[in-house]
Parts: sequence; C-alpha cells; structure tokens
Amino acid sequence: MQFSSKEDIEAPVEAVFAMLAEVERYERAAIRRGIDVRRLSGAAETGAGMEWEALFSLRGKPRTMQVRLSELEPNSRLRFDSESHGLTGFLNLELLELSPRRSRMAVVLNLKPNTIPARLLIQSLKLAKANLTRRFKLRVADYARGLEERYRETL
Repeated sequence: MQFSSKEDIEAPVEAVFAMLAEVERYERAAIRRGIDVRRLSGAAETGAGMEWEALFSLRGKPRTMQVRLSELEPNSRLRFDSESHGLTGFLNLELLELSPRRSRMAVVLNLKPNTIPARLLIQSLKLAKANLTRRFKLRVADYARGLEERYRETL
C-alpha cells in the first residue's frame, strides 16, 4: 500500500534538506507523543546506517518498530526503512530545486505486509484508502508549511 504527496516549499533546497535531516527533532517529537525511542547506532552525526528502536502502544497492544536511515544523499534524498511485527515499509523524501529560493518535496510512504495478520491490517486500510490518502496529503502539506515557517525564522 502506497501513499504519496508533493509540496512546494518557499525555501532553498539546502535549507529544506538540513531541516529534514534533523533526526534529533524526530526523536523528540516521538517522545512527546509517548513513544519510547532508543537510538541503536552510536553515530552522533546524521548519516546512512543510523538505527532506532521505537516502543509504543497501538490498539492497546505494545508494539516494537525498528527504523533505519538507509539512504542519505545531501540536498536530494532521505530514505527511512522500517520493520514491525510482519509489516515492512519505507518513507522516501526527495527534494527538487525549482529555483534558488523554492523547492519541491516529494514524500512516498510504502507499507508491505509479510504475515497474515499484517495482510488483514493492510486490507482494512485499503477500504479507507481515500480518507487515509487525503489525511496523508494534509499532514505533508502542514509539515511543508512548518518547514517554511522554520526557514523564515532563520532569516
């Protein structure tokens, strides 16, 4: 199952990439939402190969997810791979420079079931795909506006 969205951002591609690559910010955001995040890789600098383990509750059951920053191409692309209880996925963030002060961010989220229960979960999500796609696009648009605001604050 795949979700995708594109948003134009009023900021240079270098600034957008720098903000997207702030993994500490993602860690703090997850912790604020009640997710226990543990960095497995000892790397202090952001780079391909960084790994995290996230512990959270979903539908009343404790869940574990492993997340890995599998690709990092400066000013161009970030890819996060994840695995959790029979469900694998990836989040791909690609940037395109439209002009010196404008960028386009393309976001693709792909989920793939590996077990029967995960297949049932994906099947139930497919029934609500239109609603989930709309919500995904709204979240990406909100995130893009937040990146613009953060960039403006640095000027």
